[in-house]
Amino acid sequence: MKLSALMATTIALALAAPAAHAQKKYDPGASDTEIKIGQTVPHSGPGSLYGVIGRAQEAYFKALNEKGGINGRKVTFLTLDDSYSAPKTVEATRKLVEQDEVLAMWGSLGTAPQSAVQKYLNQKKIPQLHLNTGAGRWNNPKEFPWTTPGLPLYPTEGAIHARYLASVKPEAKVAILYQNDEFGRDFMNAFKAALAETGKGKVIAEAGYELTDATIDSQMVKLQASGADTFFNISTGKATSQSIKKVAEMGWKPLHLLVSTSNGQSILNAAGVEAAKGIVSPLYIKDLSAPKWANDPAVKDFQTFREKYLPNVAADNSIAFISWSAAHTLQRILEKCGDDLTHDNVLKQATNLAGYAAPAFLPGVVYSTTPTDYAPIKTLYMSTFNGKDWDVPEKPVTQ
Repeated sequence: MKLSALMATTIALALAAPAAHAQKKYDPGASDTEIKIGQTVPHSGPGSLYGVIGRAQEAYFKALNEKGGINGRKVTFLTLDDSYSAPKTVEATRKLVEQDEVLAMWGSLGTAPQSAVQKYLNQKKIPQLHLNTGAGRWNNPKEFPWTTPGLPLYPTEGAIHARYLASVKPEAKVAILYQNDEFGRDFMNAFKAALAETGKGKVIAEAGYELTDATIDSQMVKLQASGADTFFNISTGKATSQSIKKVAEMGWKPLHLLVSTSNGQSILNAAGVEAAKGIVSPLYIKDLSAPKWANDPAVKDFQTFREKYLPNVAADNSIAFISWSAAHTLQRILEKCGDDLTHDNVLKQATNLAGYAAPAFLPGVVYSTTPTDYAPIKTLYMSTFNGKDWDVPEKPVTQ
């Protein structure tokens, strides 16, 4: 009898174990059939260029849902327009959290708009993940554990520029043009600190500009007059195009380092590709327009997807490509959550991405995110613009 009882108990425990293991956990925004994800980006207004982020990711999950979704659940991806306005971001985010009850916010855009909702989301313990901004403030897991960045951080890139310069031009005399805001200061402070650590090169001139400035001609004249042989260009938009053109007009021939946020083809075209020839800038994403990537599996997959789901998006739209790739990452995170679709577990999976290579990443580039360091990417290729394409070196530079 004792043996039979023992066997019965053993069998009962064995049968109970899978049931216990299979127990499902849900927070608002998840169920047996659905996962709700929210996002705010500028679908209208001066930043509407970035609305394609939401359209591409919405289409991605539509395509995924047609194949059965994630672990049997359909993904409802809600991307709302905030016009790159902090008050509208607050309104849209509150709606997504309090009315739509999303499980997490993902891929929202802009330092100022996302700063306006960071405390709110952290107080509610709603994941605010993979923000489309590289401000250093997003890497703060102690104070704001629920917020993570999705782009290479500006301080990370600033340090990589410095390490690259120390290796190729150890006696460099550097002049810096910087946008006078958090963006510019993040880059510049990290660059100067890292350059000082190497003990090589020296910053001999700095000139700031405001976003409202009509031109940056006076700043450029000052920087050239310093005698610098290296130009670190921390600018955006029209200021970047103006600065590139001005360097050529003045006959100045420094080693020209340009931040990655401003190396897009449209900016270079506005300056003139001949003037842009020789610029060095970090890359981590495959160039859609480059022939060498035409047969890359990820590029081919994206183009097939784009033709079917985003026919009005140009074939060389790198923002759409990066956004499609980021959606792959979100899919991976949600898949790894399994049946534990809680805020805590989504954050856990999102902050344990170290070693994962998203489809759009250049070979050798992987996520570096850990629970104690949210900096997402610390490896970049310092590439040179040849007038048509970027010459990517064999070895990257790591922070």
